[in-house]
Amino acid sequence: MFTGIVEELGEVTAVEKLDDASRFRLRGPVVTEGAKHGDSIAVNGVCLTVVDLGENEFTADVMAETLDRSSLGALAAGSRVNLERPMALGGRLGGHLVQGHVDGTGHIVERKVSENWELVTVSLPAGLARYVVEKGSINVDGVSLTVVDAGPDFFTISLIPTTLALTTLGLKQPGDPVNLEVDVLAKYVERLLAHGGGPGAGEPVA
Repeated sequence: MFTGIVEELGEVTAVEKLDDASRFRLRGPVVTEGAKHGDSIAVNGVCLTVVDLGENEFTADVMAETLDRSSLGALAAGSRVNLERPMALGGRLGGHLVQGHVDGTGHIVERKVSENWELVTVSLPAGLARYVVEKGSINVDGVSLTVVDAGPDFFTISLIPTTLALTTLGLKQPGDPVNLEVDVLAKYVERLLAHGGGPGAGEPVA
């Protein structure tokens, strides 16, 4: 599990295209410190497995399903990426519970610049709109954010200077894709309600 609190703005150093996958090499001195083969690292909100490690770098394989569902397929050498290690057991939950399983992609629609923050509008796939609510949580490119306004095909977020400076959201322009992960609790509630509220329709589980 992750929290959506980006630890580092990393960089893609190489992309190797395979038949039905891609192999990424990424630079991230913070997230690779103490890392080992098989560890998980979130890249723009996508949970990837460390295949190999080098000096301040790690390699990860990305299968076709992930490339199709996320914006990772658009990355190239030189692309900046948000990096986060999994939350340690007993650590502080600074953002919200994030699985690193992208539900879909949106696009930056508009940026409105204020003196101390920016209001950003992001397009929202129709299938995800029901999970996004005003003042609820959403993960955008691996960043845990609070929804300011939620419409049928968009939502807005406010970005403070720290977020703008330390994540890719300060670099994204209208038309650029972003990975979206909605609040997993909303999906579980929907599933339970669809099946009558769970075992025994409200009765305690034995």
